[in-house]
Amino acid sequence: MNLIIKSTDRNEFFQTECLTREAFWNLYKPGCDEHLVLHQLRQSACYVPRLDIAALSDGEIVGHVISTIAKVSDCKGADHEVLCVGPISVTPGLQGKGIGSQLMRHSIGVATIMGFKAMILFGDPAYYSRFGFENAQRYTIATRDNQNFDPFMALELQPGSLTGITGRFFEDEAFLTTETKLEIFEKQFPAKKKGKPKIILPI
Repeated sequence: MNLIIKSTDRNEFFQTECLTREAFWNLYKPGCDEHLVLHQLRQSACYVPRLDIAALSDGEIVGHVISTIAKVSDCKGADHEVLCVGPISVTPGLQGKGIGSQLMRHSIGVATIMGFKAMILFGDPAYYSRFGFENAQRYTIATRDNQNFDPFMALELQPGSLTGITGRFFEDEAFLTTETKLEIFEKQFPAKKKGKPKIILPI
């Protein structure tokens, strides 16, 4: 598949939110809120326009990924800037065709050129390890709740760029949603039936 991968234009924001909604609907829970998260990230100070990236095929948006500014806070109270990856979405009927991989590689390349130290995400280890992501425990980085598990992963964008950066990871508050905000936001989209999640996340 021939793809054009580029920064998302403002007039494509709603299209990518619709795509994100389709990709995550009933995936991890009944319905989803990832499209609202994407909308909120774009309104936050954590937003990096060059890392808001879309994949187009024949002029149609078929994939999207965003990375935003986050931090690792150490025990001395110092904050170290990193990136948080996600959400990443691919049109449901086109998943498994390499669109997500091309988006990730492009995103990693742009983030490296921009001089960011690292990218951190929550995702499938079997998938993200192909891009060099490893369990964040290797770098002594834990979640904001001081937890660690295999899907919590980090990638150094330069050799040794996470050396000396340890502590707890904090993504932007734009990742937090409420049922009220979601209910209001959902009014912009065609009605969809909520169903049983396809993937049950471990507690």
